Amino acid sequence: MENTKDLTEHSSRSERKRRDSFGMFDGYDSCSEDTSSSSSSEESEEEVAPLPSNLPIIKNNGQVYTYPDGKSGMATCEMCGMVGVRDAFYSKTKRFCSVSCSRSYSSNSKKASILARLQGKPPTKKAKVLQKQPLVAKLAAYAQYQATLQNQAKTKSVAVSMEGFSWGNYINSNSFIAAPVTCFKHAPMGTCWGDISENVRVEVPNTDCSLPTKVFWIAGIVKLAGYNALLRYEGFENDSGLDFWCNICGSDIHPVGWCAASGKPLVPPRTIQHKYTNWKAFLVKRLTGAKTLPPDFSQKVSESMQYPFKPCMRVEVVDKRHLCRTRVAVVESVIGGRLRLVYEESEDRTDDFWCHMHSPLIHHIGWSRSIGHRFKRSDITKKQDGHFDTPPHLFAKVKEVDQSGEWFKEGMKLEAIDPLNLSTICVATIRKVLADGFLMIGIDGSEAADGSDWFCYHATSPSIFPVGFCEINMIELTPPRGYTKLPFKWFDYLRETGSIAAPVKLFNKDVPNHGFRVGMKLEAVDLMEPRLICVATVTRIIHRLLRIHFDGWEEEYDQWVDCESPDLYPVGWCQLTGYQLQPPASQSSRESQSGSSKQKKKAKSQQYKGHKKMTTLQLKEELMDGEDYNFLQGASDQESNGSANFYIKQEP
Repeated sequence: MENTKDLTEHSSRSERKRRDSFGMFDGYDSCSEDTSSSSSSEESEEEVAPLPSNLPIIKNNGQVYTYPDGKSGMATCEMCGMVGVRDAFYSKTKRFCSVSCSRSYSSNSKKASILARLQGKPPTKKAKVLQKQPLVAKLAAYAQYQATLQNQAKTKSVAVSMEGFSWGNYINSNSFIAAPVTCFKHAPMGTCWGDISENVRVEVPNTDCSLPTKVFWIAGIVKLAGYNALLRYEGFENDSGLDFWCNICGSDIHPVGWCAASGKPLVPPRTIQHKYTNWKAFLVKRLTGAKTLPPDFSQKVSESMQYPFKPCMRVEVVDKRHLCRTRVAVVESVIGGRLRLVYEESEDRTDDFWCHMHSPLIHHIGWSRSIGHRFKRSDITKKQDGHFDTPPHLFAKVKEVDQSGEWFKEGMKLEAIDPLNLSTICVATIRKVLADGFLMIGIDGSEAADGSDWFCYHATSPSIFPVGFCEINMIELTPPRGYTKLPFKWFDYLRETGSIAAPVKLFNKDVPNHGFRVGMKLEAVDLMEPRLICVATVTRIIHRLLRIHFDGWEEEYDQWVDCESPDLYPVGWCQLTGYQLQPPASQSSRESQSGSSKQKKKAKSQQYKGHKKMTTLQLKEELMDGEDYNFLQGASDQESNGSANFYIKQEP
């Protein structure tokens, strides 16, 4: 019989060793482990009867707590008062959380016995009972701690529901779908997201636990929404009661095995502790063959959030008041690859402009002179201390084109996204052909005589289209202002103006497999107020062109944007980078703001859609005041998806 028993124990240890070969559970001690080698000092101690289940109740702040019973799932260390999973405690008796506590308890018990003898008192079991007093106190402290956490959680939840915005709640309550991270190549992890999908397992903090220290548990991805993932703790099966949203790129999300490598404890949630007696075996069974994050995931996240642009770098950027020219600006700050640029001559540093570092609106110093684009001379004759020119290789590259053969010519007609009203595609004319494939374009019926309101797109820009594009794709084309022969017909208009249409073959016809679908949620820059990033939805897809709707606002604020625009981001980007996200505007909030913020936006909209050209005309005399230089060759790269992160100041 003894040989059989030894063989059985040996087989059991071999099986446990085989399971441990995964290396995932080294930080989790199971009660199935062999504990026959516990210290002799501990075994010599008399057993203390476990606390009965009908113990007195401690009431703190209206919360009710009972002592752990020492058997069903939880245990309390009799030395330090640590409360934890019983299976993870030391020795057969599960009375101590570690070997050191067991030995300290034994040593203190002996010291108390010797002290009693020296004082002439008979040795009794009270030496051990003396350890119970701090235990009761600590249990009461834990009760107080837990009550405080619950009260804080209640307060926080109320605050969030009243003031904040939660992507998770927004998506769950409306069954929305978010655009996947792989749609955004310019965003962090956009090119190395990999196979992160539903059912991938991760190690996350266990919030369903009363322990004062941070512990972890395994969770699986139930749903993905951009960077955000809906997680469910392992062991809850189909119970969604404790599901929670988190940013998968956050610092508290780790691949399975991280706890073992870092010496962090894996503790099952309190709600399900009773479900299994051997959690280690459960995890082995559940996780064998499952997917987890790459071991270098956090490193990749960190690397993808390193940006080459730095404060004090000088660039040339479109003049937001005069679209036909550029100005020198200095990088003030960088957030998630977005640049806050301050125009160099702004003394109070409030005259700023926001854009992404890959925006086609910014260029290296000297770009305007090299290609002949208009440039506003700065009042500052020399660089300020600490400012330096941005290396040219950091800017977005445009596709090389061959202008030697058939090419765009001045006077050719086309359709173009109006950079001052991105919800419209307008009848437009090529006003000047510049070097390196750049074109100066004007909106028919709204142009200043001196060209001060022309804007620049590259020939490969996804924001210009051949004649007939809108009609073919059932998009409303905005006719020239004042044109009365409606409905607008291109054939009649070309004949009346004696113009020709730009050849279709010269336009960019590349349509990438972008992955966007109608109805997908994302975070998008309001290009008419480019410091704002808003909750948005894809409402139409025309080849590579996306119609972006800002949730809670009217359709007149929609914007046409290219699928590869650096002004579109996955759900969770603002949280990841620390940028402020603008939540959807509810009907009640819009009505309550009718005298303030909505009025401002309405006024701005009228400026863009109605008064924008008149404002430009009012400013045209100022434009040619000797500060503007028109070089012989030229243009400016505004190639991206209707990219126009600029506005014209409303004149009184």
